[in-house]
Amino acid sequence: MDRFSFLNAAHTAFFADLYEQYLQYPDSVEPSWRSFFQGFDFANEYNGNGPVEQLTTAYNNNSSNSSPASNPEALQAVQKEFYVLRLIDAYRTYGHLLAKTNPLRERQVEKPDLSLAKFGLTNADLQTRFEAAKTVQLQTSTLQQIIDHLEAVYCSHTGVEFTYILEESKRNWVANYFEGPNNALSKQQKQHILEKLIQAAAFENFFHTKYVGQKRFSIEGLEAAIPMFDALIEAAAEKGVRDFVMGMAHRGRLNVLANIFGKPAKNIFTEFDGKDYVGAEESYDGDVKYHLGYTSTKETKSGHSININLAPNPSHLETVGPVIEGIARAKQDSLYADDFSKVLPITVHGDSAVAGQGVVYETVQMSKLRAYQTGGTIRVVLNNQVGFTTNFTDARSGVYSTDVAKVVGAPVVHVNADDTEAAVKAILFALDYRMTFNEDVFVDLVGYRKYGHNEGDEPRFTQPVLYKLISKHKSVRNIYSARLVENNEITEAEITALETKYKNLLEENLEEAKATEKATIIPFLKNEWEGYNIANQSKMLQTFETKVSKERLDEVAAVITALPSHKKFINKVSKLFGDRYKMYFETDKLDWALGEMLAYGTLMQDGFDIRFSGQDVQRGTFSHRHAVVKTEDTEEEVTVLNRLADVKGKMHIYNSHLSEYAVLGYEYGYGLTNPKALPIWEAQFGDFSNGAQIMIDQYITAGEDKWSSQNGLVMLLPHGYEHQGAEHSSARPERYLQLCSEHNMYVANCTTPANHFHLLRRQMITDFRKPLIVFSPKSLLRHPLAVSPIEDFVNGSFQTVVDDPIVTDKKAVKTLVFVSGKFYYDLQAEKEKLGRTDIAFVRLEQLFPLDIEAIKAVLAQYPNASDYVWAQEEPKNMGAYGFMLMNFDLVKLRLASPKVASAPAAGSSVRSKERYAYAIAQVFDKDLK
Repeated sequence: MDRFSFLNAAHTAFFADLYEQYLQYPDSVEPSWRSFFQGFDFANEYNGNGPVEQLTTAYNNNSSNSSPASNPEALQAVQKEFYVLRLIDAYRTYGHLLAKTNPLRERQVEKPDLSLAKFGLTNADLQTRFEAAKTVQLQTSTLQQIIDHLEAVYCSHTGVEFTYILEESKRNWVANYFEGPNNALSKQQKQHILEKLIQAAAFENFFHTKYVGQKRFSIEGLEAAIPMFDALIEAAAEKGVRDFVMGMAHRGRLNVLANIFGKPAKNIFTEFDGKDYVGAEESYDGDVKYHLGYTSTKETKSGHSININLAPNPSHLETVGPVIEGIARAKQDSLYADDFSKVLPITVHGDSAVAGQGVVYETVQMSKLRAYQTGGTIRVVLNNQVGFTTNFTDARSGVYSTDVAKVVGAPVVHVNADDTEAAVKAILFALDYRMTFNEDVFVDLVGYRKYGHNEGDEPRFTQPVLYKLISKHKSVRNIYSARLVENNEITEAEITALETKYKNLLEENLEEAKATEKATIIPFLKNEWEGYNIANQSKMLQTFETKVSKERLDEVAAVITALPSHKKFINKVSKLFGDRYKMYFETDKLDWALGEMLAYGTLMQDGFDIRFSGQDVQRGTFSHRHAVVKTEDTEEEVTVLNRLADVKGKMHIYNSHLSEYAVLGYEYGYGLTNPKALPIWEAQFGDFSNGAQIMIDQYITAGEDKWSSQNGLVMLLPHGYEHQGAEHSSARPERYLQLCSEHNMYVANCTTPANHFHLLRRQMITDFRKPLIVFSPKSLLRHPLAVSPIEDFVNGSFQTVVDDPIVTDKKAVKTLVFVSGKFYYDLQAEKEKLGRTDIAFVRLEQLFPLDIEAIKAVLAQYPNASDYVWAQEEPKNMGAYGFMLMNFDLVKLRLASPKVASAPAAGSSVRSKERYAYAIAQVFDKDLK
């Protein structure tokens, strides 16, 4: 050892004392000492021990009493140790920018300066041995050995971003993982990797020759993803994962289905032949092959039986991200509530989409929130370097498409898709990180796409230079097979045998597909939905027994009208619960909130869970629900319904982050998975749901028809014209009604707490599930007439149509008005004011499916009516009027509404009230224009 090494020349007590002095009074320390202490602090950020402890450990105690500051050579040695630490830190922070992760071209980014001179070192130091090597898991080594190690770890085919992670323990863990021993793969592991590469390549080549020009969004250029996913599932099963939930874009989807999920190639060929689907006669339209989901059970090589699920998704590719999180959480809640690690969500992104789609940010942002956490998601980017025809320089502002990872401090591994072993190791790191910290992690697999956006595209229109490079580039299958042959780890004959075997299997499947008349779509999450059947409109319109006994209702009411006596709440909360008690037990006039809470409580008695999220849902936007109350002094949460005794069901209600898109997608995923839980999403105001319109259009209203999947999701959309402006009036019922067809969902606009109670209970007591859109009230929450007696809960059922309860002489009625929702109460008030007895109001509580038979029965009660009206508070070109024109042909309706408008309502309350009054006046005067 060098006699001037600071290990020999310095006394540790002196360093410790001087460092403590520096920490308290930096300017009091001699400048040269202050300089290297500053460098020490900088480097120490990534070391697990404290500063003094680290110094003490590094230096051997000796009897020397000399000061290092008085020995220039010793001081220089100490300083250079810190310079090396700074160099190590720089490699950890910036090495990824020098890594050779792009298989085609050099990254176009300003390169960091990692030269020796930058860190106060010279070539003369390259053969000097440094103790700093121990921080990168080497023995005392020369500077050259340290740099070689850092280059291999951080600047090879793998680049790692992690130094932005706030928690020191996680940074240290990542550094130690990569800087530690490089575990070599066995010969058998390498041969298995090659076999999966051969399958990936042969699959695409087979389709390219058998189905010329058909879109398949091939994985060529990113074939390493197949052995990567294969290794992930095998290793995760070894670590105890039992359920895998994957969502992915088009690129490589068919290959993943065949070679990872085990979907028979015969089924895929049948879909490519364009044959009709089994079940089409039941109004099942299906979807294109690269949108379909799949569920299977797989036996791993280690003998574990696991469930693997690939969720269906539309061409809005990143929408599936929150959906699979909801699927994973539903599985975790119902199967592994005590160990979320047993369900592993995996999202597979495109590079342009992960950078460009806001839903990715919303989904990543929810990853650590208690309402939405799933124990960490492995996020893989299949990086084409081109988005459709857009170069990456026009697709994002940052260096990487994965910069969203920094939002939650998730590490990112960028890996060259031509290095399959590096890709496999990257995904195994991601798994270890997720299982250790239960948090998200990203793997950016950088490759290319061989044929452009799809196989019929001409990519040279927009990327001629790039595609010249691609046309000359060897496939990863050839690169890896040549490497193994050269290393005598496999023979050419063995490779040929593997290819022949797989191609013969595909040929056999193709022949079977040709003999098949119709394509069969295997239901997604089939086991979870055993015993539930898709219902037609006739079944949807049946009356279901939703009533409950008075005794059961009393049990729930006793809990939701009382607060824990040993806890202190603010006076307003105490009064609110006291008023609820009087409603139920004294006045027998139950308001909306009480009726809603009774529905949830009785469903919990029936063994169902309630899963409820949205902005401010615990209290309710309009301060009506108060499903969760907080103690005055400590803000301890009390979920009122979870105080129910001897019930199997549980209430899970969460205030969401300020997201509609991702949160609604999440709740849809939850409902897609667990039919024994009632999933609810409430918009803060009904019109805010337009922030999630893609989820509504592509999943909620069309999922059953496209993918034969059921879902009991409830959307509560506060709706009603209380003169609050354009953005707080309409939930846009016209949009939902336009999306209604045959038997895809329910749409309701209730007017009484009891009917709302029965509507919610109907969602769960049937043997089918449909999405339910509810235009829930605002002013009716406290309207003195919008109350229900207990009798309506105990002996009632959901009423699709409600006849006028005030009319005594139906023969005297000349004008019969059909109306929905809150507008009914305003019309009744005007009728009383005018003293009219020749007019009646019929409420359509369920707008879809319309209960035509019930409407006919009501019409028959009014033999002398000749004037039929559809009345609505929304403008003529909005609301339900257009829907009624298409679907209500029993009588000819005239319209009473405000005139057409661009915005749903006026910003001026005066103008809004004038238009509202005009609509009401039209109801009572058919000659009013």
